[in-house]
Amino acid sequence: MRPISEFLYMVMKKSALFCAFILALAAWQPLLAQEVAETDPGRAETDIRFDWGVEIPVADGTILGATLYRPKGSEGQRLSTIVTITPYISDRYHPDALYFARSGFAFLVVDTRGRGNSGGDFKPLGIEDGEDGRDIVEWIADQEWSNGKVGMRGGSYGGYNQWATARYFPEHLSTIVPIASPHHGTDFPMNYNVQYPYTIRWLSLTGGVTPQGRLFGDSGFWNRKFREYHTSGTAFMELDELVGHHNAQFKEWASHPMFDDYWAARVPSNEAYARFDLPILTITGYYDGDQPGAMEYYQRHMKYGSVRGKENHYLLLGPWDHGGTRIPRLEVGGITFGDNAMFDAFALDRDWYRWTMEEGDRPAFLLDRVTYFIAGANEWRGAASLEDIADAELQFWLQSEGAANNLFASGELAPQAQSSGDVDPFVYDPLDTRKTELDPVDDYNLDQREVQMLDGDGLVYHSAPFTEDRIIAGYPRFEAWFEMDVPDTDINVTLYEVLADGTAIALSGETQRARFRNSLSEETLMTPGQVERFVFERFYFFSRKIARGSRLRLFIRPSNMVSNQRNYNSGKEVAKETSADARTATVKLHLGPDTPTSLTLPLVTQ
Repeated sequence: MRPISEFLYMVMKKSALFCAFILALAAWQPLLAQEVAETDPGRAETDIRFDWGVEIPVADGTILGATLYRPKGSEGQRLSTIVTITPYISDRYHPDALYFARSGFAFLVVDTRGRGNSGGDFKPLGIEDGEDGRDIVEWIADQEWSNGKVGMRGGSYGGYNQWATARYFPEHLSTIVPIASPHHGTDFPMNYNVQYPYTIRWLSLTGGVTPQGRLFGDSGFWNRKFREYHTSGTAFMELDELVGHHNAQFKEWASHPMFDDYWAARVPSNEAYARFDLPILTITGYYDGDQPGAMEYYQRHMKYGSVRGKENHYLLLGPWDHGGTRIPRLEVGGITFGDNAMFDAFALDRDWYRWTMEEGDRPAFLLDRVTYFIAGANEWRGAASLEDIADAELQFWLQSEGAANNLFASGELAPQAQSSGDVDPFVYDPLDTRKTELDPVDDYNLDQREVQMLDGDGLVYHSAPFTEDRIIAGYPRFEAWFEMDVPDTDINVTLYEVLADGTAIALSGETQRARFRNSLSEETLMTPGQVERFVFERFYFFSRKIARGSRLRLFIRPSNMVSNQRNYNSGKEVAKETSADARTATVKLHLGPDTPTSLTLPLVTQ
């Protein structure tokens, strides 16, 4: 599972990643086994004890199917247990299970209800996920091979399942390691209230008893369907019908376009965060489409958690995409990172479970409660908290002479505020679908086609070249003053580093729906002609050394990509809008002393 944010169509290319990730996982295990089997028994080609068809009864009488792996010769022993609960069926986690069983743990893979060998009906993001997780944990603790200590592991949906289980506080849950975890209503099946077509693709993957991997992995098929949605003027609510997969779950999700009680019931409450004190290791990446969700859980725990709970919560942030949070690669979307960006996820998790459930030491890879990678410097650093990473700020004010619609005659990111009151406009015609025809590219983090195609439908600003290397690490903040002649539209802001040779590297971005500028739980339509303050502070976290001679680029444009739900600007419920509702939007960015539009970046100087 991974949402699509318009932070460059990137985080964006998750489609084929699922199948690629499975293949990479299968190939990765024997490769490492050859290299390090002598020092890591988990990768030795040794036998384990295997139990197929384990049946787990849960509270409502449903029987869940599971597969159990244990160390060879562990008969009569009581073991610490690691459990993964997955909708992708247990076979997906076979390499993980072998590794941890060879490392001395019991490892249980459970199919979620309605999937694989489990009974019941699959209800994605349903209340049942947490209730079943609680019952599974307590069932494990009651088995003769269990020592009563249960840890959870998994990424994406398997990460969400851990939070869903933890909110029921099972007595024997000892630790969780949520990786790339979606937070419902935050980044799946919508990204800060902007929904996206990928949802029906994922629902097709999980639409049967077993994964529909070939269907899901056919990017050409899905690109054609999503382009048809954008060019036909069909309402988003009817996307499932257009695709040919009538899906009640899709329509139910689409009918909840903001973070309401429906979504709140599926994530931990503030009171639950206050009670969490078990050890937690959160892992996400700078290019992980589920970074917003993973960080939502983390930051809510940091806000509402107890002192003990916060002390027990560790965070690992690296330059990875969604699959890379488990199987990292040195190259992501055209950006190549240094060798230090690689990490051994299996060994890290093994050491974590030994520390939290047995007598081991804290994993050496975790430098502090927050461990993060500085791209461009090939360096890992630690900090006591997110707030302790940056020790200064770098601030720019947007300036222009009323024309910032051209890549080569752009506005300026200046070190001081503008003294005059200029206005930079752009126009978004939702019936203009030219950019939906752009084919996806492998080096999507370097893709400059949209900014090169500007035709009055976006704004671009550049800083002066940096005179020295500077490390930016954390969340950008963009404060802007917009006026528009429509009640609603979607605006995307993306930040780049532009190298001295002209290469542009995507750093972070955010898409904001105007009606939710003040709250994600309450909509307020724009008043045409009124200038209002927008604060973009939900960018992706990133950390990078900006090289001497590089410039920063801020690109502001309508959210007009095939990866997002189409907003026709009418102010009606977006999921029900069609091309008949379309209104062309003229959006004006106000600059000047009374409307200071600025970009603030977190700076590391030590």
